[in-house]
Amino acid sequence: MDKNKQKREQRKKRHDRIRMKISGTSDTPRLNVYKSLKHIYVQVIDDASGKTLISASSLQDAEILDKIQLKDKDVKGKTLAAKKTGKIIAEKAAQKKIKKIIFDKGPYKYHGRVKALAEGAKEGGLEF
Repeated sequence: MDKNKQKREQRKKRHDRIRMKISGTSDTPRLNVYKSLKHIYVQVIDDASGKTLISASSLQDAEILDKIQLKDKDVKGKTLAAKKTGKIIAEKAAQKKIKKIIFDKGPYKYHGRVKALAEGAKEGGLEF
């Protein structure tokens, strides 16, 4: 079996295992994370209706990312973009009056960019 195909299947299994336990409602929607090699994408999803309520990414919100100032000097590059994206999603959620969410990290470890995104969302006012 191809190594990359095996990795994709293992990632899919991890994500499915997590999704069996996590489900968003209209009161507490699910914050879903996807990361590519360059960017990070976030969606707030209401699983009851199956609709995406809010979305943000380090790619589409590049001009907004430049305006947000962070004082954390240890964070660089893609991790900084992830933290800023977390703040953006928290601001958008506040506009829609969403305060509590369920964090769905997907098949990724709670480490690095995923952790920075979660910390940015928490700083922005979201409760997990």
